Amino acid sequence: MANAKNVYGQPLQLCCGNGGFTREGFCYVPHGDVGNHSVCAVVDEAFLAFSNSMGNDLTTPRPEFAFAGLAPGDRWCLCAARWMQAYEAGVAPNVNLAATHEKALDIIPLAILELYALPA
Repeated sequence: MANAKNVYGQPLQLCCGNGGFTREGFCYVPHGDVGNHSVCAVVDEAFLAFSNSMGNDLTTPRPEFAFAGLAPGDRWCLCAARWMQAYEAGVAPNVNLAATHEKALDIIPLAILELYALPA
C-alpha cells in the first residue's frame, strides 16, 4: 500500500473511514482482491438501489465484515466492475479520483471516470 498510486500516478489518498478490501479506508487492490475495490465513490440513493437490485445490499450493516452499512453521501471503495455496470445503467456515483486506485483503469477508461469526478 505504501507505494499505491491513483489514476493520475500520484500517491493514493484516503477515501473513507474503513472502506476498501482491507477496511483501511484506502482503495488499493492487494493480492487476493479479485473484486478490484479500487473506485472511491460517494454513493447516492440511485446507486445503492441499483446495487441492491444486482444482489449486493450495501445499506444493511454486516458487523461480521466490519461493515456498518452505507447511506447516501457516504464514501466507499467500490468494485470497478460494479461501478462500470452502474455507469452503463445510468446510475454511476461520483468519484474521488485522488483516492481511486490506478487498477480501476483496467476496467474503466479514465475519460469516463473524469465525467464523474468530484471537484478537487
